[in-house]
Amino acid sequence: MDSIIKLENIIKRYYIGQPNELEILHGISLEVKKGEFVSIVGPSGSGKSTLMNVIGALDKPTSGIYHLDGIDVGNAEDNELSDIRNLKIGFVFQTYNLISKTTALSNVELPMLYAGIPRAKRRERAKELLAMVEMDERAKHLPEELSGGQKQRVAIARAMANDPAIILADEPTGALDTKTGRLVMDIFHRLNEEQKKTIVLITHSPELATETERIVTIRDGVLYE
Repeated sequence: MDSIIKLENIIKRYYIGQPNELEILHGISLEVKKGEFVSIVGPSGSGKSTLMNVIGALDKPTSGIYHLDGIDVGNAEDNELSDIRNLKIGFVFQTYNLISKTTALSNVELPMLYAGIPRAKRRERAKELLAMVEMDERAKHLPEELSGGQKQRVAIARAMANDPAIILADEPTGALDTKTGRLVMDIFHRLNEEQKKTIVLITHSPELATETERIVTIRDGVLYE
C-alpha cells in the first residue's frame, strides 16, 4: 500500500538563532498508509499539537522531509500550501471552528467556495454531507442553535467538503460528553470503513486511541510505536 503521509527525520524549532531557541520535535519519522486509521497519543506539552500543525501543512518543519500524497510540503510555496490544506486535508478541531454568523449549510459549503466549485453544485454536495452526518434537518440553523455534538457533526461534514485524502482530527471528542463522543467516533469509523478515508486522530486519551488500527505515542517530541 502507498504511504499518503511520509515524515522523515522532522525537526521543528522555534526562535531560531535566539538565546531562547527551542526544539519541539526531535527527528520524527512516521508513515501512514492510504486508508489507515491512526491515532497519535500524548500528554499536553508532548509536541503533538506541533506535529499536527506540520502534518496539516499549517506549519513547515525546520528540517527533514514531509511528503503528503506525493507532494513535498517542505518545499511548497504558500499558495500551494493553502491548496493542500483546502483540497487534501479535512480538519476537525475540538473547538469546531464554525463561522458563527452563517448556517450549518453555508459552513459546509465554505471549503468548496474557496475551491471554486459552482454554487448549485456546492449546495447540493453540502446537503448530501449534512445528511451523511444526520444533520440535514438542521441545515438552516446557526452554530449557536446547535449542541456541541451537532456542531461537531457539521464540522465533520465540512471537513469532507472537497473529498480530502486525509481527515486530521484534533481532540474531536474533547468538548463532548461520552455518549456524543461515541456518536462522533462512529462517524469516523464509517468514513474510514465505507469511504476508505485516511484518518489521523490526535488525542491525549489512550482509551480513545484503542479504537484505531494503530497507535503512535509522542513524548517530549519523540515518537514511539
